[in-house]
Amino acid sequence: MTDRKRDHIDLAFRSHMEHALADKRFYYEPLLSAHPDKELEPFEFLGKQLRTPIWVSSMTGGTEKAAKINLNLARACAQFGMGMGLGSCRSLLDSKAHFADFDMRSVIGDDLPLYANLGICQIETLIKDKALDKIETMLQNLRADGLIVHINPMQESLQPEGDLLYRSPIETLQELMSQVHVPLIVKEVGQGMGPKSLEALMQLPLQAIEFGAFGGTNFAKIELMRHPEKGGMLLEGLSEIGHNAEEMLEWTNQIYEKNQSVQCKEIIISGGISSCLDGYYLMKKSKIPAVYGQASALLKHAQGEYADLEMYIQSQIKGLKLAEAYLDLR
Repeated sequence: MTDRKRDHIDLAFRSHMEHALADKRFYYEPLLSAHPDKELEPFEFLGKQLRTPIWVSSMTGGTEKAAKINLNLARACAQFGMGMGLGSCRSLLDSKAHFADFDMRSVIGDDLPLYANLGICQIETLIKDKALDKIETMLQNLRADGLIVHINPMQESLQPEGDLLYRSPIETLQELMSQVHVPLIVKEVGQGMGPKSLEALMQLPLQAIEFGAFGGTNFAKIELMRHPEKGGMLLEGLSEIGHNAEEMLEWTNQIYEKNQSVQCKEIIISGGISSCLDGYYLMKKSKIPAVYGQASALLKHAQGEYADLEMYIQSQIKGLKLAEAYLDLR
């Protein structure tokens, strides 16, 4: 008790908050709930039961750290009831050399979503080569529930070794879906998507759209930073164009309200989600069933001991429970 009181005195002056720093997204209602003592309510998403509304956004695979990172993330999904997107599985199309880095079904279990991941350029090439059967073989080997296709034309253009697109991504997606009948998620990789792209995607029978919005990891920017000597930084402005998650959610809500017969009716809100409050706010604003996705925040805690990742997710869950009990959206 004495130590706690001394801490209060020592920290009191440092804890003063500027008025301008108050989070204007919420009303704080401290009188209407007891402290939450129950677990978060289970809910259905991607056709399976989740216990925590956090999605492990696609990150890594085929590198020396990938196996440990993916193992920690899959273990966390199993413990907390979350879904997981694997990093790019391109290397698995023609080789099993890195298969162990991605083989997470036995860790995450059969009851939670596990999705493989390929880029739109690989899909275009597989269609051209009449080799789409490789996708189905890969999914069977991984025992994955479906496929994430990441749309990244700006990244590919700014990457010295990047692939070129010869068709629009929407055409490629339509052809893929006509030939390969698996649950499909489409995402961007850090710059998000404008309203016309979102509307085009929502007309497709996708399992979900993942935002990959501006404000989180930006792979176009990463490509420029990888090779500054090649003069690519002259194009830096292109990597700084995009749409944040709140902007994308507003468009998605408008599209859904305007046409409730849209075929894609689940979203993963990712990109710039730095805290559980960001995730909670956007999920509550969504008119479509939603979870929030994180990549770099989880990656930071997944590289070391599992206890660090476990504590991070536990703090997110505690924050979500407190938000549900005491916060209303303005």
